[in-house]
Amino acid sequence: MFGLFAIFGNQHDQASKSTDSSKPCIFCKASRDNGFDVVYEDATYVVFRDNNPSAEHHLQVIPRIHINSVKSLGKSDASMLRDMRALGDLMLDRLEIPRTRRRLGFHIPPFNSVNHLHMHVQALPYRSAFRQYKYPVSMGGEGYHKGFSWFITVDQAISMLENGAKIRVLKC
Repeated sequence: MFGLFAIFGNQHDQASKSTDSSKPCIFCKASRDNGFDVVYEDATYVVFRDNNPSAEHHLQVIPRIHINSVKSLGKSDASMLRDMRALGDLMLDRLEIPRTRRRLGFHIPPFNSVNHLHMHVQALPYRSAFRQYKYPVSMGGEGYHKGFSWFITVDQAISMLENGAKIRVLKC
């Protein structure tokens, strides 16, 4: 279903793709055969359960193509993030998680664990205060999309990209 988005105008910015094949990427090999708990996959995306969940339901949505991180995205990538958000919401809909208990977003390098774009899809609450601390949402203000934070919600990221802004840890 979501693989069709790649056919209809979701052209990924070539500059965002990594061409460095010398570094192995564990997420590029995401499959059941490689030990991932895959809950959904198509030609464009893979969704799997996080191996160290911060919440009762904690999934990762990744594109099959290698993209280093949310920092490497440009304006043309906003549609890909909308597709990833729709897929994350679909997974939480299937689990009957209310919209008010959802967090979907990305860690911003250097505060990420894997250099492959991955969106955290979580059903709140977190398992502990420490786990919650890993995913702070800082709202913008005074013309900013987000405040200082190493985590950005998918909605903040989409808004920033659509407005030509670059994603970073500092206010932006």
